[in-house]
Amino acid sequence: MDKPDYAKAVSFIYNEVQDLYGVGVKASYIPALKSVDSKQFAMTLVDDQKNIYSVGDDKVNFSIQSVTKVFTLCMALNEVGEEIWGRMDREPSGKSFDSLIRLEEHHGVPSNPFLNSGAIVIADILLEFYGKHVIDRYLSFLRTVTGNKKISIDKTIFLSEKVTGHKNYAFARYMKSFGNIINDIDDVLDVYFSFCSVSLNNIDLAKAFYFLMNKGESLDGTRITSHRHCKRINSLMFTCGTYDEVGDFAYLVGLPAKSGVSGAIGGCLPGHYSVSVWSPELNIKGNSVLGYKALELLTTIIDKSYLS
Repeated sequence: MDKPDYAKAVSFIYNEVQDLYGVGVKASYIPALKSVDSKQFAMTLVDDQKNIYSVGDDKVNFSIQSVTKVFTLCMALNEVGEEIWGRMDREPSGKSFDSLIRLEEHHGVPSNPFLNSGAIVIADILLEFYGKHVIDRYLSFLRTVTGNKKISIDKTIFLSEKVTGHKNYAFARYMKSFGNIINDIDDVLDVYFSFCSVSLNNIDLAKAFYFLMNKGESLDGTRITSHRHCKRINSLMFTCGTYDEVGDFAYLVGLPAKSGVSGAIGGCLPGHYSVSVWSPELNIKGNSVLGYKALELLTTIIDKSYLS
C-alpha cells in the first residue's frame, strides 16, 4: 500500500478550515487567554519515518493547558505505576471537566486523570515523589519529548490561572477532606497551574506526542515510557481526552487525543503518526473548532484517492 500524501493532506485541510473562524469563542475564564489573537490555526503531523508536515501558525507559542495531563499521567505511571488507580478511576465522567458533581458522588475520587480534579491528584503524586524538583522534572520531560531545550512556563498564564482558579481550589479542598490530597493545597495547586502554563508551539506539540505512537520512544530514540503505558494512555485519551465530547470525537475523528482550552489538541494514530492542531476559538464543549474539524478531515481524507 502506498504511503498517504500527508503534505497534500495538511495543505488541503488548512484551506478547508479557514471559513470556520468566528464559529467558536476563546476561553474567557482565564483572563490571559482572552488576549490571544483568535484568527490563528496550525496543524503538524509527524509520520513513522520522522518526517514533519506542518502548516499555518506553527511557530506561535501557546500555553499547553489540559494537554499537560497526558504528560503528567505518563510521569506518574513511570514513577508509581498502577498505584495511581487507588486514587482515581478510569471512566468518562459524563460531566464538564470542571464539574464538582461526580466528585461529590464518589467521595473525593476523580473519574479520570484528564479531569481537573484527577490532574490535581496527579500533581499531588508527583509533588510527593519529586519534592521541590517537581517543576524541573516536568520541564525536563517536555524538553526531552520535544527536543526543544527552551520550553518554559509562561508566568503571565500561571498568575492568571492562580488568581482565577477558584474551582480548582474547591476540588483540592474537597479531595483533601477525604484524604485524597496529601500535600499542602497551595503547593499542589502551584504545581498544577505550572503544568498547565507551559508554553510551546504546535511543532513542539506534535513531536511531544510522537512517543505515544512509537511504543514509548521519542523522536530521538529516547525511551520515555513502556509500550504498556502507551497503550493505557492512548486508551484513556480515546475515552476521556476531549472533555464531555468524547463520544462525538471518537465517532467523527477516531484518534486518541487530548484537548485543552487554549485551543490545542494533540493525538496520534499508533504506528503511523502523531498530530497536533491549535486554534484558539472553542466550541461549547471546550474543544477547538478549527482543530476538531481539521482532525476529522485528516482521518476522512487520508485516502489519497480523495485528494487526487
